[in-house]
Amino acid sequence: MKVAVIGGTGVYDPTWLQGAQEQTVDTPYGATRVTVGALDGGQSVVFMNRHGLGHSVPPHQVNYRANLWALKSLGVDRVIATAAVGSLNLGMPPGSMVLVDQFLDFTKSRPVTFHDGGEGGVVHTDVTEPYCPASRDRIWQAARDQSLPLVMGGVYVTTEGPRFETPAEIRAFRILGGDLVGMTGVPEVVLARELGLCYTTIALVTNFAAGISKTALTHQEVLEVMAQHVDRLRSVMGAALKTLAEDYPCSCPPAEGPLKVLG
Repeated sequence: MKVAVIGGTGVYDPTWLQGAQEQTVDTPYGATRVTVGALDGGQSVVFMNRHGLGHSVPPHQVNYRANLWALKSLGVDRVIATAAVGSLNLGMPPGSMVLVDQFLDFTKSRPVTFHDGGEGGVVHTDVTEPYCPASRDRIWQAARDQSLPLVMGGVYVTTEGPRFETPAEIRAFRILGGDLVGMTGVPEVVLARELGLCYTTIALVTNFAAGISKTALTHQEVLEVMAQHVDRLRSVMGAALKTLAEDYPCSCPPAEGPLKVLG
């Protein structure tokens, strides 16, 4: 199996890959750039910087369709995405790493699907399990083997951004069952499911959300906390990528409709 990493805020550097080489991938949704390299032992990995060089692309303008299409066209089967998030859950304080298992979508203006009707017809994709359960189990075990704490399960609330949320919004999200809040989870996870990719997200909590945090929120704080914990995140990913490349059964459904041709 071919594996990929989508690096979010604070996870920009692919130099942990051996023989890393950049390449441009053309897609029906525009061109995007990836880095292809290998882990110790030779396992091939595709790395994608979600926000572009120098964190130049805000979350609401990321070309999610081009990014996911590019990974699929390169033969990627399984994806680990990273995300810097705020916490709504006092049991998930800053520094926590969480394997997300569900999401709530509060985005507003993004292209959210490959299925736009027309000749391709109408396709309604099942997202009962938006994140691959079998892959989550393997990532959790990889963290456990290194004695690195990793929370199994959490609800990721995706907001439009680029502004942070209000305390009133955070109170509402908590009532709805949200644990974490960020700006990139959707449509990335949905597009991965449409393409039949086994997709997982490791969220790293950088702060408590607005109204819970005792201070005003800043992007600089997010970057600083990510920098403090990114080595732990890389350790989990490095071990997990090797096991995700193995052949094991999972329940992720294949691509449907016109996307079958990419399978």
